[in-house]
This record gives sequence, structure tokens and C-alpha cells, in this order.
Amino acid sequence: MFGLKTFTVYLACVVCVMVNSSHGSEIIGGKEVTPHSLRYMAFLEASCGGTLIHPQWVLTAAHCTGIEKVFLGVHSIKNMDKNSVQVRRVVKAFPHPWYDDNVKENDLMLFKLNKPVQRTKTVQWLSLQKAVADPADGTSCMAAGWGETNENAAKPKMSDVLMSVNVTVVNRKDCNNRYSYRPITKNMVCAGSKGKKKTDTCQGDSGGPLICNGVQVGVTSFGGKCGDPKKPGVYAFLSKMQLKWIENVMNRSDA
Repeated sequence: MFGLKTFTVYLACVVCVMVNSSHGSEIIGGKEVTPHSLRYMAFLEASCGGTLIHPQWVLTAAHCTGIEKVFLGVHSIKNMDKNSVQVRRVVKAFPHPWYDDNVKENDLMLFKLNKPVQRTKTVQWLSLQKAVADPADGTSCMAAGWGETNENAAKPKMSDVLMSVNVTVVNRKDCNNRYSYRPITKNMVCAGSKGKKKTDTCQGDSGGPLICNGVQVGVTSFGGKCGDPKKPGVYAFLSKMQLKWIENVMNRSDA
């Protein structure tokens, strides 16, 4: 358990990394969420987001490497309340065995925490479904994270507070053909701007959830220039096969 002094010193280091990050990754066209309304959101050491899917497990993206600590119950990074925030160490990381970094196929990873979190007014896990429907073209979904909010900033900085944005699903055929992306497979979902308003996520929001109709259907993976209507964001889809992999990892005797 972190003491007050230890927590304060570590938090100062996290904020320093956050402020000086040049990894241009952002929620575009979104808004600040009501504090602690998304209690399952996990903040991963100023580089990625994640979803608390079990008291001792966090789901994120496979390219979110080098994470040692996970913060739960965070709204403002600079003003973390030690009475609201729970900090856990990552004791083991489980990247998807078929993750391909070149094309971001199977961009999923599980973190096992050193001990279960406690359910509180600011922390609550989001249990995954046994099966998830493939979101239809035009479906409005929600993504969230602490990423940069201005893609044109000279020195991009992550948001201090948790932001969310509504993005619109684009069918895979259009995402492949019209937007000239790398191959968009059945294990991916495209979602981005609708009309003239720019709405998007990017790398710094990587690992965070894509929620459609109250159900997590994906994990933020990659994209083009943030907010570009011609380059919607791409999310790892939680297909039945991926959900089975998650279940198997969490039930492994060596996990």
C-alpha cells in the first residue's frame, strides 16, 4: 500500500511524464466526463488507457508495453485523491499470442495486477460479454481516455482529466477501400467522424475501450492523423474468438 508521501512523489513523476509527452495521441471533439462516471477506466502510467474487466485484470492494447503500474479511480491526473485512487503493480502481462505489430492485428493484452482492487464509488470493473455483436455501419459508440485534445498543438500534451467522445462506425469495406488503410480484418472495427465535426482517438488513448450500446466491443488500437475524417480510428474487435482467449488466459493455472 502506498503511503501519502510515497503516493505524492510517484504522482509527481507521472505528471512530469504526462506534461512532457510528445506522443501526439488524443481524444478529438470530445468532452470531459462526469467525474468517476466511467469507473472501469484504468490509467496506465501516462502512456495508455485500459479497462478494468475483473478485480485483478486490466484489458489494454498489445502495443502498450513497459507498463509497471496501473491507476484506478482517476479523473484528474494532476489532482489524484489518495482516498479515491487505487494503485496496483502489473505482475504479469499477456499480449495476444498472434499480435502482429506491423499491421496491428490482434492488438490486445491483459495485465494481471498484484492484488484485487476494491469496489468503491470511484472504482468498478466492467465485465465482458460472452459474445459481442459486430457493430453495424453508422452505429454511434463511445471511446474514452486522457489523450491530447488538440491535434494541431505545437507541443501535444495529454489531457489532465478523463475525456470521452462519440465516434461513428465505418464498415470494413469502406475503411479498407475508401481510406487506403493497411488491411482492416474481421478482428478490427473502424470508427471516427460523422459529418463535419471531427471526433476521434489516437495512439495516446490506445488500450482504452470502445463502448457500443453499453457493451465493450473493442480496444483503441491505431489511426491516421487525429480527427481526419478520411482516416477513422481503428479498434481491436472483441470477437467471440478474442473473448475466448481472454477467458482462457484469466483461467490459466500459471496466470
